[in-house]
Amino acid sequence: MLLVIDVGNTNMVFGLYEGDRLRGSFRISTNAERTSDELGMQIAQYYHLHGLDRAETRAVLIASVVPPVMYTLINAIRKYLRVQPVIAGRDVDIGIENCYNNPREVGVDRLVNAVSAVRKYGKPLIIVDIGTATTFDAIDARGAYQGGAIFPGIKVAMEALFLKTSKLPRVDIERPENAIGKTTVQSMQSGAVRGYVGALTGIITDIQAELGGKARVVATGGMGRMMAEYCGLIDEVDPNLTLEGLRLIYEDNKPRFAGRQLDSEACLIEATEEENWNEGK
Repeated sequence: MLLVIDVGNTNMVFGLYEGDRLRGSFRISTNAERTSDELGMQIAQYYHLHGLDRAETRAVLIASVVPPVMYTLINAIRKYLRVQPVIAGRDVDIGIENCYNNPREVGVDRLVNAVSAVRKYGKPLIIVDIGTATTFDAIDARGAYQGGAIFPGIKVAMEALFLKTSKLPRVDIERPENAIGKTTVQSMQSGAVRGYVGALTGIITDIQAELGGKARVVATGGMGRMMAEYCGLIDEVDPNLTLEGLRLIYEDNKPRFAGRQLDSEACLIEATEEENWNEGK
C-alpha cells in the first residue's frame, strides 16, 4: 500500500492507496506539540480499526506546508510503519513547470493540486482550495503553473471578527435565505457567505480574463463543496485532489521509493535531520 499525507495548517490528511484505489482516508489535527508516539499511535489505531496491516505499507509520500510538525511526523512514520517517507518537492520533483518569480515561495500543496487537476480536468484551469486560507491557482493552456492569489479563509475571517469586536458573537457559517439579516447572527452570516462568494466570483473572473478566456474551475479543501453551492463559476468539486496528486507523483517516481523500508534498528531519526529540516536544507 501507499500512504500519502497532506500536511496543512489545520489538519493532516492521510490517504491509503492500493494501486489507484483509495482504500480510506482520515484526518488528524496539525499540532506541533504532539509527540511522535502520540501521532504514531493515532495512525496505528486507524489501521487497526479498518483491519489494515501496517506492514503492507511499502511507501509514504508527504506534502507539507507546516515545517514545525515534520520532525514528529517523519519520526512517527519511521517508528510505527518502518518506512522512510519521501517529501514531495524535496526528495522528488513534483513534475510541473513553475512560473513563479521565486519558485520556492509556492506552497507544495498548490503544485500537487495542479498535477492532479490537469490530468483529471485538462487545461487551462483554475484551482480554488478553500481552507484555512483560500488559494487560487492558475494553470495555462500549456499546463504550466502561472501563479494565483491568496485570500483569508472564511473561518479565519469570521474568527477575526469575533475576536476584534466586543459585541459580535461567534456564529456558524451558513447563508440565510435573505441578504437583509433581521438579527445580528443573520446579518453576520449573510455578510460572511455572500461577501465570500462575491470575492470568489471576482477573483475567478479576473484570473479567467488573464488566462485568455474561459478556464475550468475546480474547488477543493475543507469548505470547497459548501462554497460551490453558492458560487456558480465553480465547475467541479474534488475533495481528494491533493491526495490523488500525491499518488500520481508517486507513480511518476516509483524508482525513488525503492529500498525505503526500515528494519527495527533504523526507525529513529537523528537530531541533525530535524535541524536540517527546520533550516530548510
